[in-house]
Amino acid sequence: MERPYNENLLARFEQSLRQSRLARSHLAARLRELEAESDSIRAELAEIDLLISQNEAAIYRMLSSVIGSASFRPGLPSDAELEDAMNQANPPARGHVPVDRRPQIPTVRNNVEALSDRFMDRTIPQAVTLLLREEGGPLHVNEIYNRLLEGGFKFTGQNPTISVAVSLNRNTRFRKVAPGTFDLVMRDASKAS
Repeated sequence: MERPYNENLLARFEQSLRQSRLARSHLAARLRELEAESDSIRAELAEIDLLISQNEAAIYRMLSSVIGSASFRPGLPSDAELEDAMNQANPPARGHVPVDRRPQIPTVRNNVEALSDRFMDRTIPQAVTLLLREEGGPLHVNEIYNRLLEGGFKFTGQNPTISVAVSLNRNTRFRKVAPGTFDLVMRDASKAS
């Protein structure tokens, strides 16, 4: 009577071993896919960094003549100098009060404390979907980043706001409504009317 029991137990162990090996094989394949995707994202980030530096250099070249040779110094001008130069280049009409029509970009807050762990086990698209549904409208990536941190999301990369933007750009669930600002493509049917 003990022999069939041992054979059944052995068969279950062999089946469990096959399943474990198959699961490991699937995980290893997924890891290879993710590593390939991370290489692709790194290449995209390098391209974005290059574009940023080219744009900064172009802005500097254009504004350096407006800033004037007296205040010219090597390196990039400060934000205040750029603002002054842009105001000099486009002086307001007499009696006209200038209105800043640029949308205010939320700042990335340092030392954000996690207020909960609601996003700890979620991906960026999953967590942002929840945030945008709760918000009822679009959010800038900086605000999304701040709220993800408050919800306990753990970022691993060096440029988390870029990670958020790239993730949302690649996902068909989201649409870009303004520079750095995203919304859901489809809102809940109950809120659509």
